[in-house]
Amino acid sequence: MSGRPLTVAEVLALPVLAAGRPRVVSGAARLDRPVRWVHITELTDPASFLKGGELVLTTGMPLPEDAAGVRRYVDELAGVGAAALVLELVRRYHRPPEALVRACRGRGLPLVALARDVNFLEVTQVVHALILGNQAEAMRRTQRIHEAFTALTLRGAGAEEVVRAAAEMSGRPVVLENLAHQALVCEPAGSTLEAAVGGWERRSRAVPSGDRTGVSGPEAWLVAPVEYQGERWGRVVMLPGPSAGPVPGGEEEFVVLERTAMALTIARLIRPVPWERTAHRGALIDLAEQRHRSAGDARARCAGLGLPAAGHRYLAVLAHTSAGGPEAEARLAGQLRADGVPALAGEVAPGRLAALLALRPGRPWHPVVERAGGAVREVDPEAVVSVGGEVDDLCHAARSFREAARVAEATPPGEPVPAGRSYHEPSDVGLRGLLYALREDTRVQDYAERQLGRLVEHDARHGTDLVTTLGHYLAAAGNKTTTARLGRLSRETVYQRLRTIERLVDGDLGSGVRRTELHVALTALRMLRAR
Repeated sequence: MSGRPLTVAEVLALPVLAAGRPRVVSGAARLDRPVRWVHITELTDPASFLKGGELVLTTGMPLPEDAAGVRRYVDELAGVGAAALVLELVRRYHRPPEALVRACRGRGLPLVALARDVNFLEVTQVVHALILGNQAEAMRRTQRIHEAFTALTLRGAGAEEVVRAAAEMSGRPVVLENLAHQALVCEPAGSTLEAAVGGWERRSRAVPSGDRTGVSGPEAWLVAPVEYQGERWGRVVMLPGPSAGPVPGGEEEFVVLERTAMALTIARLIRPVPWERTAHRGALIDLAEQRHRSAGDARARCAGLGLPAAGHRYLAVLAHTSAGGPEAEARLAGQLRADGVPALAGEVAPGRLAALLALRPGRPWHPVVERAGGAVREVDPEAVVSVGGEVDDLCHAARSFREAARVAEATPPGEPVPAGRSYHEPSDVGLRGLLYALREDTRVQDYAERQLGRLVEHDARHGTDLVTTLGHYLAAAGNKTTTARLGRLSRETVYQRLRTIERLVDGDLGSGVRRTELHVALTALRMLRAR
């Protein structure tokens, strides 16, 4: 992130100091220390004028003669937190005093020797201008961060949008987790979901929870609690990322994460839907529509939500309901939890619930789906619950969702469920269901019209009911006696009507092929009228 403090190494590389041919005598490993100011001194006790982070410039004139005095001089600089000591070897010394070198090494204070004369005043002007410029830029960036999160809060942004904004501002992966160490929302920021949340629960449990924002755990996560009035709901985490340096923890990153936690708290207060439910909804939609970038991302995200990503079989369940809404969703999820079945469950569209079950090999799914479907139908008795086929890989879940959707599409309104069941499965889809699912296809509509159009028009003009008689005849497999009984007609009337039907449909009703064609057409007509 821009606006960070200059380091000792960066200051030494500036032309104004590079002209003095600087040589690092001690503390080479600590040249990444931030320089917050430059201080020129020829005093024997300069530490009393320092606040920490200063690059101290001296000609060496005030250095004590004795080793004890030199140690005291260095101890005071190190104790106050000076960034480094720069000694010009022009006036008093032509090489760094051995006592000074030993003292600086002992305290870990970088000591830099300048072989040539340098204008110290010019050094302070250049470095101070850069420092003040960086500070001003940092203030502007901090202000922009506050303004961005304020705008998110005012427009009622949800958790996903807040986390996405944090990842974009920091350039690092950001994750919102709940108290069960489940990764509910993740924005990988140039990384992948697999890299960001793979093995999430194990990694998260290794990171202690603190009461304030701070860097913690073996991976150096920047962590902030999300809570309100003492009630903690989870944590928001900023991870090391490939594009923003190895470890988070800069001042602006602290600001971003703290504002993220605050915005998430407000979002939770104004949006009563639990984060877990929203996370399940998003994961289900992504699985059903195959939106994941890779199989590894899909498995990592589901595992982060507590769904086993391997060693199970997976089954999609859909429920179309016109009533119940949140209650039906809660009952569905609650029943699956009661059965001890790992699952994602949520409302993926208005009036459409979905669940993905993870079942151990050998465990029958029928009783589980029966109870889950029953829970939904207790809230809405007219709900249509459908199930797809089992798949053995989480990444094939989309196939199970497609099958469940086709079963639902093939279920006409009011279609009773098979005896002893609360759901429909693929084997239930017969001719009626197939034609109902295809009712919007103009080829089906054209076929029904060509086969039965004249018969329907005759009934409309003459007030007859030949279509019904044809239906009875086809249901009776061509038995005229049964046809008469079904229609409560005399045999003579049936014979007369069948002759009229044959003339209007231009075919022999004694032909099995013709009866099949008319049966399909009549079923299609009924499905078209069942809209």
